[in-house]
Formats: sequence, C-alpha cells, structure tokens
Amino acid sequence: MPGKVGPDELLEVVFGRTGTDDETVIQGPADGEDAAAIDWPGGTLVVSSDPISLAASQVGTLGVHIACNDVAASGADPRWLTTVIMLPTSAGDDSTLEAITADLDATAREVGATIVGGHSEYVDALERPLISLTAMGATEAFLPTGGARPGDSVLLTKAAGLEGTAILAADFGDGLEVDDETVAAASGFLAEISVVPDARIVREYATAMHDPTEGGVTVGLLELARASGVRLAVDREAIPIRPETRQLCAAAGVDPLRIFGSGALLATVPTAAVEDCLEALADAGLEAAEIGTVREGEPGLELDGETVTGPIEDDLYPLWAAVDAED
Repeated sequence: MPGKVGPDELLEVVFGRTGTDDETVIQGPADGEDAAAIDWPGGTLVVSSDPISLAASQVGTLGVHIACNDVAASGADPRWLTTVIMLPTSAGDDSTLEAITADLDATAREVGATIVGGHSEYVDALERPLISLTAMGATEAFLPTGGARPGDSVLLTKAAGLEGTAILAADFGDGLEVDDETVAAASGFLAEISVVPDARIVREYATAMHDPTEGGVTVGLLELARASGVRLAVDREAIPIRPETRQLCAAAGVDPLRIFGSGALLATVPTAAVEDCLEALADAGLEAAEIGTVREGEPGLELDGETVTGPIEDDLYPLWAAVDAED
C-alpha cells in the first residue's frame, strides 16, 4: 500500500544498515523517531529529512514546514535547510520551478531558517513535482519521541487533521457535499501547518514531543507509544477537531484522526506541569487540550479503551487512488 514503510520492515532492512558506528550519534534511526541527534561543539545538532509529492499546491511551503516541524518537535530551532527538487520534464518552462522556489524562500524566512544547498533536475518518469528537504537545528536539550514516562499526561496543540482537512478542500472540495464557505475556511488551515511556535513553548515542560503527519493523530500516538515503550490511554472526545474538519471528513467518509496531521503537536508532560503548559500556550494564542495519560504496560494505544494496532494507512490514500483510477 502507499505511504511510509511499516515499522517491522524498517527494523528488518533499514535501521540496522547505517554504515559505521559513530559515538557522536545520540539518536539514530529508530521506530517513531523522526529526527537524528548528533553531539557537536555547539550542543546537539538535530537533523531530519522529509519528502513531499502528493499535495496539489504549495508543495514548497508544505515541504519546509514538514521538515522543520520534526526538528522543532525534538527541542531544536530549525536553522538550515537543503532542498532536492525533482520536476516532471513536462514542467520545463521554468514556471513550476519558480513557484516552488518562491514558496521555499518565503517559508524558510517565516520559520527563521536558511537554505544552504540542494539539487534540482527534470525527470521523465514523474507526473508531479517531488521535493525532499533536510532540516537542521541546534539545541542544548534534545527531546526524543521516546521520552514519555508513565504518569505523564498527553497533550495535543491546535487540532487533529489540519493538513488533511486542507488537502481535502484543495483536492476534493469540488466533489464533496460541503458548502463553499467551509471549503474556503479549510483551505486556510495550511497557514497553521508549522508547529515551530508550539514546540518552542511546550519543550520547556515536555518529556516527549511528536509531530503527527501521515496517518494523523492515531499514527502519531502509536509511534510515540512504541518509541517510549509505554501505553497511551486516550479519550477520542477530548481530541480537538474543528467543525470544518468534521464536515469535510464526514462528506469524504474518512476519520479525522487518520488523515494527515501536520499542524498539531503531540506531547507528554508531567501532570504537575500540565496547567502551566496549557496556560503558556493560551497566552501565545495557541489552542491545546489534555487528551489522555501515559501508562505502564504493553507499548501501544488505547483509544476509548480499545487497543489500536498498526500498520495504519492514511485515509486520504484511497481517495487519491480512486481519482487516479477514474483518470
């Protein structure tokens, strides 16, 4: 099925094939970890890479935010980016490249990062642009996905499915029984994809942070649980879901908790610090909610008391597949 390679296959053929051992590597490839951490003279260098190809528009904007979000969720401020831009040969009139690089430049400036290198080329086999970004940042306190501890509370900033909602509006809005006002509002969610501001606040309180992307909040919670070796007990009704997300997801027949989730930040926070963390986020104008607790036990996710297992395919993939089949 399309989407990320599953954790079992990663463990079998990816995680153990990393070249030479290097004692400066604090965090290397591991289940649920989206960024590497490397000991260096300035503290800890955090590095993360991500591709993007399926969004219908603003691929440069999404690419920067998705790569930088993983660095921010590890406790660092994104500072440097490299970009690889692969374009369909049919896009050889320079307008596509111009649009992508303009988005890359504007969004990098927005998050305070500098593009320091990369590569661009045209490829016959591609039907749409494919870009891959590597983000880097420095921190004195690396925060892994695998830091959650039993007794912590689980928090979510903003709301579930923001990126997925914007994609539904952009790619499928015309064919869904949803009013134009809702589609327009949902399209605006792309402006909230960055979790850099969220992470700068939450990292002062958190034991772990994670950026839910493909598969949404459900997969993000599973990844956090597995990385930390804990069990997360989460209340679905406590998870913030915006009205536009509910309407578009209902019309498309998808689960708001299983669509692309960039824009929200998952975190585990000691119970004694939850109130202060939520207050700090509110003071910055950021929504957030306490959605569950961290428990001892078999690593995994309990959603309303029911154990959720993987792998989980993002609910948007079948929608794209249906469109491709019609074409």
